[in-house]
Amino acid sequence: MDILNNREEPALSSPSSLTVVVAVDKSKNSLRAIKWTLEKFLLGERTRFKLLHVCAQITTIPTPMGNYPISQVRDDVAAAYKKEVEWKTNKMLLPYKQMFTAKKVEVEVLVIEADDVAEAIARQVSKLKSTKLVIGASSRRRFQWAMKSKDLSSKISECAPKFCTVYAIRKGKLSSVRPSHFETVGSVKSDSNDADTSTTNSSSNNFSSQIDDTDQGSTASYSQLHLRSLGIQHLHAPPTRNQGHHKSRSVLTNIGHSNLDSSYSNMSDGDGLSTGVRISSFRSLQADLLTQDFDQASTSDAPTNSSSEIKVDLDFELEKLKIEIRHARGMYAVAQTEKINAARQLNNLSKQRTEEALKFQEISLREEQARELAKQEMEKHEAAKREAEFLRECTEKEASDRKEVEYRAARDANEKQKLQKMLESPNEPYKKFTWEEIVSATSSFSDDLRIGMGAYGTVYKCTLNHVTAAVKVLHSKEGQGTKEFQQELDILSKIRHPHLLLLLGACPDHSCLVYEFMENGSLEERLLQKNDASPIPWFVRYRIAWEIASALVFLHNSKPMPIVHRDLKPANILLDQNLVSKIGDVGVSTLLPSIDCSQSLFYQESSLVGTLCYIDPEYQRSGLVSPKSDVYAFGIVVLQLLTAKPALALAHIVETALENGHFMEILDSRAGSWPIKETNELASLALRCAEMKLRDRPDLSAEVFPVLERLKGIADKASAASVHPSPPNDFICPLLKDLMEDPCVAGDGYTYDRKAIEVWLKENDKSPLTGLPLPSKSLIPNYSLFSAIMEWRSKRQ
Repeated sequence: MDILNNREEPALSSPSSLTVVVAVDKSKNSLRAIKWTLEKFLLGERTRFKLLHVCAQITTIPTPMGNYPISQVRDDVAAAYKKEVEWKTNKMLLPYKQMFTAKKVEVEVLVIEADDVAEAIARQVSKLKSTKLVIGASSRRRFQWAMKSKDLSSKISECAPKFCTVYAIRKGKLSSVRPSHFETVGSVKSDSNDADTSTTNSSSNNFSSQIDDTDQGSTASYSQLHLRSLGIQHLHAPPTRNQGHHKSRSVLTNIGHSNLDSSYSNMSDGDGLSTGVRISSFRSLQADLLTQDFDQASTSDAPTNSSSEIKVDLDFELEKLKIEIRHARGMYAVAQTEKINAARQLNNLSKQRTEEALKFQEISLREEQARELAKQEMEKHEAAKREAEFLRECTEKEASDRKEVEYRAARDANEKQKLQKMLESPNEPYKKFTWEEIVSATSSFSDDLRIGMGAYGTVYKCTLNHVTAAVKVLHSKEGQGTKEFQQELDILSKIRHPHLLLLLGACPDHSCLVYEFMENGSLEERLLQKNDASPIPWFVRYRIAWEIASALVFLHNSKPMPIVHRDLKPANILLDQNLVSKIGDVGVSTLLPSIDCSQSLFYQESSLVGTLCYIDPEYQRSGLVSPKSDVYAFGIVVLQLLTAKPALALAHIVETALENGHFMEILDSRAGSWPIKETNELASLALRCAEMKLRDRPDLSAEVFPVLERLKGIADKASAASVHPSPPNDFICPLLKDLMEDPCVAGDGYTYDRKAIEVWLKENDKSPLTGLPLPSKSLIPNYSLFSAIMEWRSKRQ
């Protein structure tokens, strides 16, 4: 235990200051001693108080299996036990310190460890150079104290320095005082108001005040003290001869038996030294009594034979006492031997018990380790089993996907070959089909094969020459329908573009057109979710806008005459199996007379053609057709690509949202996470295209198409990232900065690729991430992370 405050003090206190040390323990006498000290020394001089407590040195620690030496237990256990003892000591000393605090007196608490309390207190008093020491005396009765060895207060008085005055307090009053070498006991005033009574004239009732005076002891006084403890008084009147004989004999007999009982009792307590002291005191007392008895007998002229009888009786009693003492010593020796043997056996049993307990703990620990190892092996087995099953499923899925991809590739190649073969007509610009072939391919125009219906015709799905195709049958063979049929046939049979619907053939006799089949239907159906189709991602919508613009630029720049579509809308934009867009329904297109589109010449139409909300407002007002009429419709289509909303008043809605900063709220959330900057730019471009006045619209080829070309590049990167996304950070090895092949957990708790961490551990003993020493170089496979990496790879493929 730490000494709370054990600094060196100056030499003996100066006349103006006084250092008072109060030795305390956990008894009530300590409280009374402190109270007496404050009443005695608080007034007058400037006084410094020291509270001194001595506790036993901690050499063992108690446990349920017995006391263990402190050197045999762990350091943390020993430290915890010392902390607990220190806490209990401070708790015990707290009331004592509060007594000084209540008096507004500063006090210093000293706690020291020692096995000999008296010597420890004496050393500390000598170190502090204190001239006043106050101790709480034992509360035992005076006769009990005299019959046994000196109590602690007497030992402290004997060991204390000569320059220090020692006060023993019992029951709140001064019990005894041992003066210093420069003062007398008589100068100390007791609490019993005997101020003028000196120690040399004290009666038997004040005998306890003389007990601790080490300079007054002698063999004769000790004998007298021993007589008083036995209840024997000196004879004051000279007895007669017979009375002296009988009284002396009875006194010696009583002394012998009392001393024998006391000696035997002390020997039973293991106090052999006390026995010797009492025997010596008894012999001294016997000699005094004999001398006194013989003096009295000679004074009274007693006969000689009486003295002889008394001497014989005394010799007999002494011999008898000697025999009894020898017998008691033998019994004591036997008891000591048995005690030592019993203690040795007890120590052996305790040691054996400790060893057995340690063996049991070791066996239990090994059993627990074996259980844990078996559990880990079972987990590894289960993880390996799950991993093998997962790999098998991944392999089967990969094989199935490969077969499906190969099948699709073969089918596409076959379809391409068939289309090329069908289009290869040596004499005609398109392939002609008979009406019977059309009727047979459409199952007599079955409603189950009908895939669309427009203002001028109905579209059916069919198979012609082993090729899946779409047949549009016009409603009328005369009038407007015949004109549209012939115009569309002339245009599509003469031009080819990747994003214009491919014409496979026709049946001129019945106004039937045969197109390539588009698996994903129209853009309108996908945007408005009419057939529960999956949504189109934002980067695909960017690409579709570019594809539509490229087809329009091609039409507007065709030679010898530019072509204006006039009915561009999502319903006329078709999507194939890869969501590639193609513009169809060019039957209402207009061929401009000018070959220079940049001159923005107009063509006057007698009747309006197109769909409401997509028709150029100036075309509606004046009937003038120009390439910028398609630019207006293109702007509305782009706004629908962004919002997936109906075309009615859509330009106003988007413009208002942009001005108020709420544009991201009206975007189609099903398309994914839109890039804010690029999407705002595309929306602003679409609004410019959808301006009411023709002159305010941008040129499609010079202004719109370059912006869409740049946005398409961004869309292509996003599309590639979605197909081949980067792995999560947890899959990346901190050393390789790449995807882990064989993840395993190192001693620092982090996961690395096995090959990389093995190379690191050959040259380093520290963690590559924390820099701290590794507790071990063992590696544990991370099966769960390995399974996650394998699953990510399978999805990527």
